[in-house]
Amino acid sequence: MGGTELLQFGLAGLKNGSIYALVALGFTLVYAATGAINFAQGEFYMLGGMLSVWAYADLGLPLPLAAVTGVAATAVLGGVFELAAIRPRKDGDPLAIIIITVGGSMVLSSMARHLFGPTERPLPAFSGGGSVKVFGASLEVQSVWILGMTALAVAALWYLYNRTGLGRAMRACAVNRDAARIVGVDTRLMVTVSFVLAATLGALAGLAVTPLTQTVFDVGPSVGIKGFAAAILGGLGNPIAAVVGGLVLGMLESLSIAFISSTYKDAIALIVLLSVLFLRPQGILGRWRREKV
Repeated sequence: MGGTELLQFGLAGLKNGSIYALVALGFTLVYAATGAINFAQGEFYMLGGMLSVWAYADLGLPLPLAAVTGVAATAVLGGVFELAAIRPRKDGDPLAIIIITVGGSMVLSSMARHLFGPTERPLPAFSGGGSVKVFGASLEVQSVWILGMTALAVAALWYLYNRTGLGRAMRACAVNRDAARIVGVDTRLMVTVSFVLAATLGALAGLAVTPLTQTVFDVGPSVGIKGFAAAILGGLGNPIAAVVGGLVLGMLESLSIAFISSTYKDAIALIVLLSVLFLRPQGILGRWRREKV
């Protein structure tokens, strides 16, 4: 295999890894706020693309406005989901929250099927088709959008966490929710904000990739599993680790196609997930934590 071909697979892995990174960030934000896994994160990904297509094709909105509408509507649904399904569980039991999110993902998927139909739906590329050359390899223009949107989302999240009072409150809840509550942080509000942000990140990923792959009501679970695997690979609870895990997973998938077979592409996420859980459950950037009893 030549260098150009290898670079081509590498660019594909970077593109897919960026999508997984956004989804993994959603898992990480909710985990940091609740200590539980939000298995409805894949449905937020699906809704970002599906609602944008609906706004563009059915409502007739211009593409930029349709994109903003789809992401904003998904963010609102993320907040409503937390308020209606998670907040009533006042004890905050992580296992109960996980079960609720699994049920919620089924409800959201079923609603999408009934509202938008069972067939795949397309969305135009943000700036037309075509591709750009990178040292002889081709990269779709839409892939450039994907990489740029991921970079902007990560930068915005970094700014939120490090330069705003809301971000510091969220970090305090991630470290110790009880201590944060004692010093006056509204931990319930932080949980709601985490779901809104997780839904926004998932929706951005779904919106960005729809012009390349189209979207359908049942696309969420497969992407959700890969995003979860990326979060575990990097180290659950660490936003930087989630991004690294997503990029590594995307590259591993692409290299498996290059050197093994595309047949095993979708199995890579499960192999990575099981391997990390068995060999290094804290993730590649995580640290062992010992609890005193």
